[in-house]
Amino acid sequence: MPVEFLTDAQAATYCCYARPPSVAELDRCFLLDDKARGLIESKRLPHTRLGYAVQLTTLLFIGRFLADPTDVPTEVVDYLAEQLDIADPSCVKDYRVREMTRLEHAAQIRDAYGFVEFTAAAEELARWVDDRAWTTGDGPKALFDGAVVWLREHRVLLPGVSTLARLVARVRDAAMARLWDTLAAPLTAAQASALERLLDIPDGARTSDLERLRRGPTRVSGRAMAAALDRVSELTAIGVMQVEIGTVPRRRVIELARYGMASKAPALRRHPRSRRLATLLATVVVLQARATDDAVELFDVLMTTELLARAQRQTRDEQARRYPRVSKDAGKLAAAVGVLLEATTWGPEITLELVWDAIENVVSRTELRTAVANITDVVPAPGTDPDAEWRTTLVERYAVVRPFLPMLCTTIRFGATAEAAPVLDALRALPDLLDARPTARVPAGYLDARQVAVDLVPPGWARVVFTPGRPEATVNRAGYVFCVLELFHQRLRRRDIFALASGRWADPRAQLLHGPAWEAASGSVLNALQLPTDPDPLLAEHARDLDAALRHVAGRLIANTEVSVDEQGRLHAGKIDAVPDPPSLTDLRRRCEAMLPRVDIGEVVLEVMSWQPDFVAAFTPASGGQARLDDLGVSVAAALTAHALNVGFTPVLSPGVAALTRHRISHVDQNYLRAETYAAANAPLITAQADIPLAQAWGGGLLAAVDGVRFVVPVRSIDARPNPRYFGRRRGVTLLNLVNDQAVGLAGLVVSGTPRDSLHVIDLIYRQDGGRRPEVIISDTGSYSDMVCGLMRLLGFDYRPQLADLPDAKLWRINSGADYGPLATAARGKIDLGRIRAHWPDLLRLAGSIHTGAVSAHDVLRMLAHGGNPTQLGEALAHYGRIFKTLHVLSYVDQAPYRAEIKGMRNLQEGRHDLARHVFHGRRGDLRRAYHEGMEDQLGALGLVLNCITLWNTVYLDAALARLRDEGYPVREEDVVRLSPYMRRHLNVHGHYSFQLPDLAGTRRTLRDPDTSDDDEDR
Repeated sequence: MPVEFLTDAQAATYCCYARPPSVAELDRCFLLDDKARGLIESKRLPHTRLGYAVQLTTLLFIGRFLADPTDVPTEVVDYLAEQLDIADPSCVKDYRVREMTRLEHAAQIRDAYGFVEFTAAAEELARWVDDRAWTTGDGPKALFDGAVVWLREHRVLLPGVSTLARLVARVRDAAMARLWDTLAAPLTAAQASALERLLDIPDGARTSDLERLRRGPTRVSGRAMAAALDRVSELTAIGVMQVEIGTVPRRRVIELARYGMASKAPALRRHPRSRRLATLLATVVVLQARATDDAVELFDVLMTTELLARAQRQTRDEQARRYPRVSKDAGKLAAAVGVLLEATTWGPEITLELVWDAIENVVSRTELRTAVANITDVVPAPGTDPDAEWRTTLVERYAVVRPFLPMLCTTIRFGATAEAAPVLDALRALPDLLDARPTARVPAGYLDARQVAVDLVPPGWARVVFTPGRPEATVNRAGYVFCVLELFHQRLRRRDIFALASGRWADPRAQLLHGPAWEAASGSVLNALQLPTDPDPLLAEHARDLDAALRHVAGRLIANTEVSVDEQGRLHAGKIDAVPDPPSLTDLRRRCEAMLPRVDIGEVVLEVMSWQPDFVAAFTPASGGQARLDDLGVSVAAALTAHALNVGFTPVLSPGVAALTRHRISHVDQNYLRAETYAAANAPLITAQADIPLAQAWGGGLLAAVDGVRFVVPVRSIDARPNPRYFGRRRGVTLLNLVNDQAVGLAGLVVSGTPRDSLHVIDLIYRQDGGRRPEVIISDTGSYSDMVCGLMRLLGFDYRPQLADLPDAKLWRINSGADYGPLATAARGKIDLGRIRAHWPDLLRLAGSIHTGAVSAHDVLRMLAHGGNPTQLGEALAHYGRIFKTLHVLSYVDQAPYRAEIKGMRNLQEGRHDLARHVFHGRRGDLRRAYHEGMEDQLGALGLVLNCITLWNTVYLDAALARLRDEGYPVREEDVVRLSPYMRRHLNVHGHYSFQLPDLAGTRRTLRDPDTSDDDEDR
């Protein structure tokens, strides 16, 4: 049975002291309790007592007796000798003299602590490994490490490394074979044949059908929409959606599909039949949901940017073009009305003829008639919808939507709430209506009004649907089609209509925990979130806090010159003045930056890998096996560098080095770099940063900020959206990132365009890769809404968005009769506690569903917001959020340190963004990825490299500060906390890159002399 998944180094560190235990580990694992002392004190000689203690604590710490019981770090011996009052710890060497004594002691310790031999527990361990392999798909190394933990927890003596490795390999191979057989067995001969044909290359084609179907749409057009729906239809026609795979964990299906999505057809064809069919089945199942997502996403982009937005833009342009004429006509009308108004003061004898004479002295009747006609043509009549003009323009684009409308209604299975069901029914009826042949009563371009959902037409569409001069009992065909499409689109965006076989456009209500699932999870979830089932005591406490805060701030307004209330009752807070850099900080910053060793980005990544073995170990192949590549870390570092610098593979290649050839790097990129491995690799970086004294001086890791950095996407993509402020005439995406006060990135999320952060901020927090869970979250104004404030507090976060529009911030009160003095006008809103109480059980279920990952906060907020008309549950959540929004505003205006802390974290985020733009310099900083998955892969690599730079800089800055202190330089702690880990002059981001570490012999690089002049150019 093969066990080569363990490297020689890993096998050598099994069941031994790989390093001396830390102080914390000594205190936790080597402190002798009363039971241990009772066993040890029965021994007479010092070396026997000390040797016995070493054997006992080694067993508890490692899980096995050592062949040489004294082969332990001196720190362990010294720590135990001190507890046993043994003056000479070296006497432990005499313990090796009598082997029988050592064996007798081992048997006594084993019996006293209930340890059993491995053979007695091997079968139970095999079942655990099988369950773990079946449900998680972990690789053999992860299963091996888990097995070691299991054996220690169950007090089983660890076997030899080969014995355990062979068991893990055998059981995992059997679980994988069972997985493949379970997926392949239900397939009929026809289904299996259809899957196999996906690997064939059709005549005249260059790629297989599988590779073609894996490519999603990139263009935004009616034809592209039709092609996207064809793709969904083709995947559905394979006929595997009816195959029952519910017994297989969803995670395993996704992992198999990930491998199928990344592999070439020839590689899949070489697999055994069961594995090949299982992989293809999983790939098609996941690909069908992804194709549905792509089609619905494309429809959303098409409606939002190409149809609605373009019609509105064309209408605005036309209005601007007509403005000179309209303004001239309006001037004539204004002059005539001015005379008419003046005529009301001329007395009762005034006649109409005299008035007209006066008007015609200013403007003629002919000019007035022309002006009135012109104004009537361009200005909507009173009571009509001002948007009717752009809707009329939109109708002219009917040819864009006509080709794909029938397929949209039939290819994708949609569902709807009871409220939105009539809209979905109207959409489904469109194909038959459009296929009806023209008749004398219903000519071409019109639909029979008796067969359409006339009651659905809102007032804004009435003028376009019921066009003047149409045949009796008909409606305008194009107007009605676009009316139904807009109604459908609105309800789709707020998830009142949803795609059944979808991931991103599914029904969030169905994903909420309910029934037995909620009953099973509610206890632990509510305990974790510290939420009571009875809201009254909690709401009473919040009411007291809010009342006290309002009274406190109102009472301080006279003495607090930084806060004022204007005549309208609006609050104004003093500006936060930038704290000038003292000369000591300027010099310290200069010296630290000058001391950092010059280094290539690739060397930074490799050096961090040498510090953190778990970093490179996180990069496992998509197939789920164990990496078998020599110098994998070098290839990973090169691929990460190429992506982070946005320079492609060419600058990182070294043809003479096997790990740096194009083929190797491309293979690693396709099979090892993905969101899961990025997250696993980021976790040890976050932990390492938290252990550095300098990072601890910056903060405790409980404060974090959310913000986004924008990237232009110059290639065609449905995942890039327009925003002239950030992208000019092009489109782009936003990388939202979560950074804590120790300057390390905790999570990242790529979102289309520049959406409101409030829809994504909670999902980003719950994607945290590692480290302590932040308690305080800071964001910009884009994340600011009452519902987000309420949801954040339910989830246990203290939410502090920056307030850019403070004077317009409305304060809320619970006690309507309280007199809050100068804040009475500002605190004019009334919080309805009764509404919160009525919906409290649903609010708990909502928070619990998000906390457990059953549903995304993004979908929940869209559902509750309901297109600007919040649901009753959304209103209850908003009322709850207004309590904490008001407390936040009061703290913001009253406490300068509170505002400064928010500004400090925002500045930290900007520093990281500046470093990101500096690093991501290739191709003018544009992101040339057409698909969302590719964007996440590249920007995920950027985030990981930024954390490598942050950790590397912090380590060497900490060393620089230590040297400066040793040399007597006056290092002030108030200056240390203002040092930035995002220094970059020492980093090389241009040219050809080195991936060969110098021989550091376990030490750090030599710091440079800060007083030596450096004429190198700024990097």
